[in-house]
Amino acid sequence: MIIREMTIADYEEVYQMWQTTSKRALSKADEKPQMARYLKHNAGMSQVAVIDGKIVGTVLAGHDGRRGFIHHMAVMPEYRRNRIGHSLAERAIEKIRSEGIDKTHIFCYQNNETGQSFWRDFGFVKRDDVFVYSFNTNNNEHLTVSGD
Repeated sequence: MIIREMTIADYEEVYQMWQTTSKRALSKADEKPQMARYLKHNAGMSQVAVIDGKIVGTVLAGHDGRRGFIHHMAVMPEYRRNRIGHSLAERAIEKIRSEGIDKTHIFCYQNNETGQSFWRDFGFVKRDDVFVYSFNTNNNEHLTVSGD
């Protein structure tokens, strides 16, 4: 197995893998132009695992200058239980750490028991003190401009 940096040239194969492993988590943010921007902004952070020329795992990782984030950590079902996910997560965290970031977050769906177990076993701690709120910046019907 080879673990190497994910590039935009990997997009089609990676996206197809996500269709199998993470379909419910995909959004407009995962389209090719947004992914190209993310990979450029977080150069070297995201990784793919390759076996016999085929991408079998991926971790989309980056940081905002303060905190690291792991997105779309996935391994093809037939390649699981071979520590591929563990190796990808280790590499992503090391890349984030090398940028001087001391904390990394992962968002995991409540009904993803496999993911929750993986991240717990890896050493991540579930937080009960925060909620995640999202805002669609393309929908400005709730935004009002006042003053000037």
